[in-house]
Amino acid sequence: MPVDEDSSGYRWSDASADQLRREVAGALGAFPRRVLDLEGRKAAAVLIAIVDFDGGQAIWLTERSPGLRAHAGQLALPGGKVDPGEDAVAAALRELAEELGIEAPRSTVLGLLDDYPTRSGYVMTPVVAWIGDAPKPTPNPAEVAVVHWIPLSDLDVEPLFVAVPGSDRLAIQLPLLGGHLHAPTAAILHQFREVALRHRETRVDHMDQPRFAWE
Repeated sequence: MPVDEDSSGYRWSDASADQLRREVAGALGAFPRRVLDLEGRKAAAVLIAIVDFDGGQAIWLTERSPGLRAHAGQLALPGGKVDPGEDAVAAALRELAEELGIEAPRSTVLGLLDDYPTRSGYVMTPVVAWIGDAPKPTPNPAEVAVVHWIPLSDLDVEPLFVAVPGSDRLAIQLPLLGGHLHAPTAAILHQFREVALRHRETRVDHMDQPRFAWE
C-alpha cells in the first residue's frame, strides 16, 4: 500500500496547503542536488507546477501534440530548451506560459531537483514551483494536445524498474493514468515524490530511458 509518511512521521497528505508549501520548500532547500556539466549536450528545464485541485494539490502533466517533430504524443512536464541568457528557472517558467498560458513569477519557485541527463542529448533541470490557485490552463495546440491534472496522491505509487535492450541500466516506470509513465518524466516525478514529499535523499540520474524516448 502506498505510504505518504516520511521517516520523521510527517504525513504530507494531512498538511494544510501552507504547511505543505513550507515542507516542500524546506525539503528542496536541504537537498544537496547534483549539477551536471553539459559536456556537449544542450541545457533544458522542466517545471513541476503544484496547483490547488479538488481540495488538495496536483501537478500538470501534458500530452504532447501529435504534430511535433520530437516526442509527439508522449506525456511530459511543461518544459524545453534553455535559451541564451536564461537560467533553468526562467526557461521553465517561460515554457509554462508558452505551453499552458500560465504566467508565474520567480517567487513561486521552491527549489530544484537533480539534473537529469537524457539519451536525446539534453541535461534537464527540474524546477519545482508552487502555483497554488491558478487559472485554468489554455494549452497551446501546437505543443500540447491534452493537460492532465495529477493529484499528488497519485504519485505515491510503487515504481517499476525494467530492463532496456542494449543497456546495463534499468529504466523506471510509474503506474499512472491507466498505463505507465516512462523516464525521463517518470524519473523526475519519482525523485520529486521522494525528496519533496517523503523527505528522502533519492537519486535518479543513473536511471535509463526506454529506446522510444530517444531514438
